[in-house]
Amino acid sequence: MERRPGPGSGFREVDLRAEPSQAKPSRGTEAPGQTEMRMGRAPLKRSRILHMALTGASDPSTEAEANEEKPFLLRALQIALVVSLYWVTSISMVFLNKYLLDSPSLQLDTPIFVTFYQCLVTTLLCKGLSALAACCPGAVDFPSLRLDLRVARSVLPLSVVFISMITFNNLCLKYVGVAFYNVGRSLTTVFNVLLSYLLLKQTTSLYALLTCGIIIGGFWLGVDQEEAEGTLSWPGTVFGVLASLCVSLNAIYTKKVLPAVDGSIWRLTFYNNVNACVLFLPLLMLLGELQALRDFAQLGSAHFWGMMTLGGLFGFAIGYVTGLQIKFTSPLTHNVSGTAKACAQTVLAVLYYEEAKSFLWWTSNMMVLGGSSAYTWVRGWEMKKIPEEPSPKEGEKSAMGV
Repeated sequence: MERRPGPGSGFREVDLRAEPSQAKPSRGTEAPGQTEMRMGRAPLKRSRILHMALTGASDPSTEAEANEEKPFLLRALQIALVVSLYWVTSISMVFLNKYLLDSPSLQLDTPIFVTFYQCLVTTLLCKGLSALAACCPGAVDFPSLRLDLRVARSVLPLSVVFISMITFNNLCLKYVGVAFYNVGRSLTTVFNVLLSYLLLKQTTSLYALLTCGIIIGGFWLGVDQEEAEGTLSWPGTVFGVLASLCVSLNAIYTKKVLPAVDGSIWRLTFYNNVNACVLFLPLLMLLGELQALRDFAQLGSAHFWGMMTLGGLFGFAIGYVTGLQIKFTSPLTHNVSGTAKACAQTVLAVLYYEEAKSFLWWTSNMMVLGGSSAYTWVRGWEMKKIPEEPSPKEGEKSAMGV
């Protein structure tokens, strides 16, 4: 999962391999009066602002100045703390959601309600932080939020994809083990490449395609080994593939919808979760989960509602710490950190649930993680080459000896 401060409740991982940089940038024009800015910095074009919003980054010139002022040890300590915070939040969120979705002690078969409640918690947190920022502008930095039905309608197509993404994510986690969860949702990178070609007409290099082949091979080997061990859940595997597809679609639709919320990820998070709460209500009735809740033995338990609320808090926090990790490192480093975190999460799950896995099962995990890391490295290497290629005018000048 995905997971940049992705729009939504954030209780699934946001996968940055969706590569916002692949989208064709819109031609932004500077507003009048912006040609002279404080500290003599040149104004940013709208396409650059959109890219910064997607990646969670801020003005690179500001980042460079801030990094130069900080001592190396301080920056190293900050990075270590931020990466640790991301790992703890993400891994804790997955294990907690597994408990809520498929715990023998709870015996609660209402995955849609669990997802709905976490979206509701995220909505309330966004609104609360917005109100707090209005009361204490110097202490809390959060955009003002006001529900506009026209904006909500504009965000609705993305919200449908968002609801599908988080629902399939949770259904995958419900039916498969935490150890197999990353392999089950590993095809996001493959769908990124496929949809980039089908929808954006963007081609992919041979090296990147080879890494996708490694990921697909690891996925099929993992499915084969789960079946050999008798632990394969076909519904969970299908839900994982659908979740991967929706993560890629979510990234594409996010780029289209962001201008409707002034490029603010937090505003998009708010509207996405408001729409999700409304759209989940008929699903709860149609699927009979409201009746299952009425028959639930622990419905009045403070422990149950505390764990549910904690799940919502983790879901909100993962979006923040994802953006924080990108800010203090880079999108490329974030992807590497996410891959390493997935490896640690798999090992922890095997140890915690006392599972015995074969050598080929571990090989499938290494193929998926290795292929994902290789894809991230290849794309980063290719993006670095782009500025070095001269434009036609520069080539003409070089030929003329100017």
